Amino acid sequence: MSRLAADAIDKELLKGTIPFMVLRLIGEKEVYGYQIIKLLGGLSGELFLFKEGTLYPILHNLEKEGFISSYWQESSVGRKRKYYKITEAGRKQLEMKFQEWEKFKTAVDLVLTKEVPEDEN
Repeated sequence: MSRLAADAIDKELLKGTIPFMVLRLIGEKEVYGYQIIKLLGGLSGELFLFKEGTLYPILHNLEKEGFISSYWQESSVGRKRKYYKITEAGRKQLEMKFQEWEKFKTAVDLVLTKEVPEDEN
């Protein structure tokens, strides 16, 4: 699925979070595909090093679901690049995903850090 630094993260764990991370980046500014790959790598301390073959199906699905839209623009070097921008539906989805993430993260932290109670039998 993706190339991870030292294979440190379970691919199944990543599967549901990659689209969320991609949508978050597109929600911050209009970006093109390779730029997303570089941002994910840089912001994660090089932990998330994705190939184009991982990213573009995600972008296609986000666009198909109406969460992002795209347009072509010529770059300063004369090449056309496909830029992605978030839609209103995408902003709502992103907000919902942030709320889900906070609940999930809190619950996992509680299970991993709280003392397990003694058996009351």
